[in-house]
Amino acid sequence: MPIVSAVQNSQSIALPPPQTGPAATLMQALKQRRSTREFAPKPLPRDTLSTLLWAAFGINRPDSGGRTAPSARNWQEISVYAALADGLFRYDAAGHALQPVASADLRALTGMQDFVGHAPLNLVYVADFSRMSEAGADEREFLAAVDAGVIAQNVYLFCAATGLATVVRGLVDRKKLAAAMGLALHERILLAQTVGFPVA
Repeated sequence: MPIVSAVQNSQSIALPPPQTGPAATLMQALKQRRSTREFAPKPLPRDTLSTLLWAAFGINRPDSGGRTAPSARNWQEISVYAALADGLFRYDAAGHALQPVASADLRALTGMQDFVGHAPLNLVYVADFSRMSEAGADEREFLAAVDAGVIAQNVYLFCAATGLATVVRGLVDRKKLAAAMGLALHERILLAQTVGFPVA
């Protein structure tokens, strides 16, 4: 089903299985890791998006629900949203699917730099502080930020290994974006990360 049709019908979009075969060694990916602020407008293929989201914060141990990135006390408080030209989606790791959130193109709202509105994908990392009730306010913010940073590094390494371009960003109008995303008061936007093909 086309993504835009799924948004209009509020249907979950099943993603193809992630491709976990070798792309590059860890050392090669670390050597190639860099931030890029120029992106070709070409959309990401569905299988690439699938594997990218799994690498970011997917389930790599189905028997325990373990994820590709650690989280403090296993709260798994970070949600990964994908802002695409066809709309905004939340990554459902358990079902390895996209859950439609908004049909509008919110890419330009995910940052204050011009390139974010034209790049094919902007990831938004949102912390749900209600999952961290055992922690104080300062500890919640610190630990959630650390957890989001680890997810962002997973994306960096995936992009480096597969020839994609990416940059993680903190310069976001969080209030405006949160309103557009329909976030609750206990949810906080931490970071955004742009992904796409490099400019040739």
